[in-house]
Amino acid sequence: MTTEGTVEAFRRAEELLAQRRPLEAIRVLEPVLDVAADKPSVQLLLGRAYYFSAQLRRAERAFLRVLEFDPSDHYARLVLGRTLQRLGRLNEARAQIRLAATMHPAPAYQEALGEINAHIATRGS
Repeated sequence: MTTEGTVEAFRRAEELLAQRRPLEAIRVLEPVLDVAADKPSVQLLLGRAYYFSAQLRRAERAFLRVLEFDPSDHYARLVLGRTLQRLGRLNEARAQIRLAATMHPAPAYQEALGEINAHIATRGS
């Protein structure tokens, strides 16, 4: 696949994901993975597609791969936390979301942290 073809496929996968068509996005990303699996942006998009298609273990692996490349990627930590939350691994989820919120103190991140804390508190009672 040419560089131009890779970029075009990546953009198409982004569009498909924005249209809530994650399975098609994954299919479009497959040839991109053959040549650019070591790119954090590719892994992040793949992880999001897996997340939105409820392939949560695969999403977790993709987000962890992003964090191998860049441990300071706050968004990857947030979506990893959300993935872990959906898997029922609340304490691990809270740790990732807490890190994300510390790195990037945006309201959405603080809300996610509050939500996970509430889930944990509810589960404990």
